[in-house]
Amino acid sequence: MSDESVVENLSRIRKRIGKNTIRSKSVAPHVLTAMEVNYDQVELARNEFGPEWKDQEGISLTYLPFLASALANALLEFPQVNSSISGDEIFLHKKINIGLAVDLNFDGLVVPVVRDVDSMSVSEIARSFAEIARRARANELMPDDMAGGTFTLTNAGAYGTMLSFPIINQPQVAILSTDGVHRKPVVFTDNEGNERVGIGSVGILGLAWDHRPFDGAYAAAFLNRVRELVENTDWLEKLST
Repeated sequence: MSDESVVENLSRIRKRIGKNTIRSKSVAPHVLTAMEVNYDQVELARNEFGPEWKDQEGISLTYLPFLASALANALLEFPQVNSSISGDEIFLHKKINIGLAVDLNFDGLVVPVVRDVDSMSVSEIARSFAEIARRARANELMPDDMAGGTFTLTNAGAYGTMLSFPIINQPQVAILSTDGVHRKPVVFTDNEGNERVGIGSVGILGLAWDHRPFDGAYAAAFLNRVRELVENTDWLEKLST
């Protein structure tokens, strides 16, 4: 019995993605640093405000705006991660403009940019992310919407992924993937140093970074700062003010 195959040409967007990702891998020495993060503080805020948010806004209050808020603050503390490389020069960006990878119904993806994320509240980030994703899927983006990104955030967590190794969006030097958040046993330590086992909402963050502008210690310290901000910020207070 002979093999039967359907031959299709690569679409324009798939050709462009292929060209860009091959270039990125050939230009930048990619490294992956991953870290487990407990989202319990985020869960408290989502459980408290999520139903009302969905009723008023018509969209779900996901983990992503909380993470983006923590990410933006960490980027202020670690400016080399919020940079771009051109030739032998590195450009440290003063603005925090986060590109959001948006899937186009499995046909490809685009990376529109939300600007000045560090100056936004969690609610503003959530609205901006939802609107830019809606416009992307409705083919309403303008060229300016795709320009000026300083860091990229990609989220496959809705599909329950464990760990992703994304490809850097050139000429940026890093990209952060958010993977699935799962309820699982974790060890908690109280103020007196006593340990107990409980159930927490845990996910993995994967930072793909370019080894040219910094080394592993800097990347690990940055990702650890993102983790600290996600785990220790009073998100209930952030959403109520």
